[in-house]
Amino acid sequence: MNKIAGLLVVISSLFSAQQQMSLLECENAFQQNNLQLLAEQYSINMADADVLQAKIWELPQISGYINGYNPEGKRFLNVNKAKGLEVSQLIYMGGKKKNEIAFAKSNKELAQLQFSQLLVELRTQLRTNYYNLYYEKLKLENINKQLGYMNDLLKAYKIQSAKGNVSLKDEVRLQSIVIQLNNDKVEINKNILEFEQNLKVLTGISEGVEPEISENEAKEILASQPFGNEEDLKRKAIENNADYLFGLKLIENSQLYALWQKSLNVPDLTVGAEYDQASGTFNNEINLKVAIPLPLWKSNRGNVEKAKYAIKQNQKNAEFQKLDLETKVQAAYQMWKNQFDQLAEIKSTDLDNLDLVYNGMLKNFRNGNVSLIEFTDFMESYRQTALQIYDMKNELIQAAEKLKQLVQTKIFY
Repeated sequence: MNKIAGLLVVISSLFSAQQQMSLLECENAFQQNNLQLLAEQYSINMADADVLQAKIWELPQISGYINGYNPEGKRFLNVNKAKGLEVSQLIYMGGKKKNEIAFAKSNKELAQLQFSQLLVELRTQLRTNYYNLYYEKLKLENINKQLGYMNDLLKAYKIQSAKGNVSLKDEVRLQSIVIQLNNDKVEINKNILEFEQNLKVLTGISEGVEPEISENEAKEILASQPFGNEEDLKRKAIENNADYLFGLKLIENSQLYALWQKSLNVPDLTVGAEYDQASGTFNNEINLKVAIPLPLWKSNRGNVEKAKYAIKQNQKNAEFQKLDLETKVQAAYQMWKNQFDQLAEIKSTDLDNLDLVYNGMLKNFRNGNVSLIEFTDFMESYRQTALQIYDMKNELIQAAEKLKQLVQTKIFY
């Protein structure tokens, strides 16, 4: 018992710095401070830079010569008699630049979809941890209420047991309930610590978060139902899920890449102008120059073939992603519905009756109207039921959050 009490003191000290925050306030802090989001944003910036780079053409080339040795005048570096200058520019043919730019823009769209998917995943983590923390704190409050009474009762029984007024068996019976409640408290505090640490990382807030949800607000969340039926949710997921849209965009991206690789087989043109002082047909002549590689074979054939297979691969992956997404939406909807129906069977009057019976049992035990065995059996049943009800409520919200993560648009009233 001393070890458990000591551990409780250590854990409770970690919760001393608390900051009451609504879910909306946590989400605002998350969007401003989350380091993963801030880092992923640079991927979009880098994709922008790739688009800029794709628009840049090769630099013009300039070359020239001067006379090294004049055999007639027997002079070295006879610049006045012989020199020349040439300027040339590579001209892309076959739409290479246009295709390269289109591919770079497609990469940026992929980066934006990756950012959107990360945003959804991290926001879901934030919301699930927030609700987990909320219900764990309610469980802790309930356990503390039971412990307060049971510890006082156990203390009184120890005194009476020492005097021989009650049996040691009765003391041990009470002791077992207190030990179980303390074990529950340790486990709940461990969960609270984990959820608070997760929220600190997600929001960038150093203090512990105290969820701020009113009782009416919690009831409204639990009573929320999705728009439409299962098929409507599947359709909305296909339209909005960033991970699936990424797969579709990847097909388009691979098609643009294939088009770009195909255009690389088209020979480029190099055009230029040349000035020659004395070594040409005429003195001080200016010539136009044109150069083009001989297309004796397709130099980029391997990359073109590879790009074609990438298209087929991405098409199959997209088909799989669609099937996988629809299946996950179906499972998530059924999970939510099962949780909703299960909780709906417990009426608010049933919960009120549970607390009413609990208070009545305490009163009757104090007045000697209930035996210790009846009382301890009820307390064990009450402890389990109270924790299960909190878990049922939390699991319903977690199922709704999973469904939201998949559909990625407003689906609940």
